[in-house]
Amino acid sequence: MSLVLASSWLTMAIAGLGIGFLVGCTGVGAGALTTPMLVGGFGVPPAVAVGTDLLFAAITKATGAWRHHRLGNVDWAVLGWLAAGSLAASLAVLAWLYLGAPDTTRLAVTIKRGLSVALVASAIAIPLYPLLRRAPSAEGEAPPRRLRPLATLTLGLVLGGLVTLTSVGAGAIGVVALCALYPSLLARSIVGTDVVHAVPLTMLSGLGHLGLGHVDLGVLAAMLAGSIPGIALGSRLTGCLPDWSLRLALSLVLLGAAWMLLAKA
Repeated sequence: MSLVLASSWLTMAIAGLGIGFLVGCTGVGAGALTTPMLVGGFGVPPAVAVGTDLLFAAITKATGAWRHHRLGNVDWAVLGWLAAGSLAASLAVLAWLYLGAPDTTRLAVTIKRGLSVALVASAIAIPLYPLLRRAPSAEGEAPPRRLRPLATLTLGLVLGGLVTLTSVGAGAIGVVALCALYPSLLARSIVGTDVVHAVPLTMLSGLGHLGLGHVDLGVLAAMLAGSIPGIALGSRLTGCLPDWSLRLALSLVLLGAAWMLLAKA
């Protein structure tokens, strides 16, 4: 039976609309906002909120990933090392959840605390991205970049474990970390690589949580019903509002969500 009654679906769809709008405007925020909203606002168990949000993120980012691929915005060498680490870490966390059978009460507390830390990191990372990204050259072409396999693999390991346990980190944290590792890459390549990387990571993690029974399909459907038009609306209005104001508002929301989760942990 769904964790959310039919009468609550409209409210959840409206919440999805708001999240989709922010994602369309800023490009980040789906994972960082959805899970704390489900836990704090709708009373969904943390593990179920994480699993549902992972599939939500995989579906919503798939279209954007294909668009970035067609536009040539993906650095496949960087993506390969990043995915090698993140998918391995995701499998390791899922194996622990399957085989270790951790106590659900203690796991809920662990997820809440880990999620709070990830939210604070995201809140700091979101405003930093415009400061770290490189302005495009006159020709619009990216200068040569030096591949850093070990550092990229390590970043993937961290992101994979964090995303699988909390559903947060693939977006804002991943983008800022890539900016620090590859400052010569154009902003569109950083974003494109991060978005494409997030799809297999969130899909693998989400399917793993689905196998554990940590996904509520009713919640997922309600969120998608609101987020899809919200993303379209936000994308159209993205030029009407200052980017800094949207990022600042998103950071404050994330800090508030982190505070609420810590207070309930």
